[in-house]
Amino acid sequence: MAKQELLITLTADDRDANNVTIAFTMALKALEKGHDARIMLLSNAVHIGQKGFADKIDIGAPFKPIKELLPKYMEQGGKLDVCSSCMKHNGIEESEIIEGADIIQADDVVDALMTADKTLQLN
Repeated sequence: MAKQELLITLTADDRDANNVTIAFTMALKALEKGHDARIMLLSNAVHIGQKGFADKIDIGAPFKPIKELLPKYMEQGGKLDVCSSCMKHNGIEESEIIEGADIIQADDVVDALMTADKTLQLN
C-alpha cells in the first residue's frame, strides 16, 4: 500500500450521515488541491462500500449528497478501502462492494496509519 498524504478513517454509516459527508467532502477537496487521499471504511462504515447504500445519504446544503461525492472522488483518483473483517462482521459479501474499492486486512490499516502524512479520523 502506497504512502498517503491524507488518510481518512471512517467508522460511520447512514446513522451518522454528517461524518460520512465530511469524510468524502474533505477527501475530494484534498484531491482537488493536488494531494492524494485514501478513505478507509471500518466498523459500520463498510456499508458505505456496498453498491447503492450511500446513495440515500444527503445532509443538505451546503454539502453535496454522497451519490455525487463518492463517484467524483473515485474518478479523481481517490482510494477507497473496505475492511474485510468488518465486512464479515456486518454480513457483507465481496460481490456487494462497489467497483474500484479495495478490500483490506488489519495489517493494511496499521501500515497506512503509521505511514500517512496526515490523518483525519471520523469515528
